[in-house]
Amino acid sequence: MNRDTEIRARAFIFLDALRADQGDALSRDALLRGFDYQGERVPLLGPQGIFKPRLLTDAPLSITTAPIKEGKVRPYEDEVGPDGLIRYRYRGTDPNHYQNVGLRTAMHQRIPLVYFVGLVPGKYAEEYPAFIVGDDPATLSFSVAIDEVDGGSVAQPQVMDGANARRAYITTLAQRRVHQQGFRERVLAAYEQCCAICRLKHRPLLDAAHILPDSHPRGEPHVSNGLALCKIHHAAYDADILGIRQDLVIVIRNEVLEEHDGPMLTHGLQLLHGKALGFVPRSADLRPNPAHLSERFERFSKRA
Repeated sequence: MNRDTEIRARAFIFLDALRADQGDALSRDALLRGFDYQGERVPLLGPQGIFKPRLLTDAPLSITTAPIKEGKVRPYEDEVGPDGLIRYRYRGTDPNHYQNVGLRTAMHQRIPLVYFVGLVPGKYAEEYPAFIVGDDPATLSFSVAIDEVDGGSVAQPQVMDGANARRAYITTLAQRRVHQQGFRERVLAAYEQCCAICRLKHRPLLDAAHILPDSHPRGEPHVSNGLALCKIHHAAYDADILGIRQDLVIVIRNEVLEEHDGPMLTHGLQLLHGKALGFVPRSADLRPNPAHLSERFERFSKRA
């Protein structure tokens, strides 16, 4: 194993350990610090989207997409093509910019990369190994496929047709996972890491709930289509035991109001009936969309 290959393998091992420690949202500080290789530091990302640490000579180590900021367009907006692969934009408009040349080298030599996606400022999701599998100067973009790490070694992409379908499937799943992670992080940040109903602040017990489900034509992963809810209130909301009116007032289903059980039912649900949400974001743009709440509450009313 040559030095460049060893450094890439070490990067994947480092990310495995970091994910085990930090979960699905990795801190930018930890990625900038990176790991030590023979007494020298190897950061995993840099100020630009296409990054090659000094110790590497063959091709970049990582590519990065900036986090979504509600109401703003990202400088480089990646897309998923009809083939299920990610379209990663060139650096600038010159196909021969040295960073674009570096990714072209990675494509020709089948060199694995790390694909970082910003979730919120300072936090990233990661997918690896990622491979450059196409180059389209007409659209100023590369095609990126996510593959698998096999037995702790760096997998090389296969070239048979069946592998193309497999990588497209893996890439689609990876993109879906990253979008869900991004939605969760943006919603929890907007709600200052607390449940909108009971104000519980224990992050492991919080979810980002959709008002209109992501299967709905208007169920976009925007913060205004989300609510930070603890797991109990998320389950109650999804089961239409609990509804939220357009004026942000909580309604509990009649049959639940009439039940007699214990303190969890009393304090966790029944006493919430008729009360306003405990917390909403400070920015009006991030608060629950009234039209979405109204449509969702209509469904609740039919089942209540």
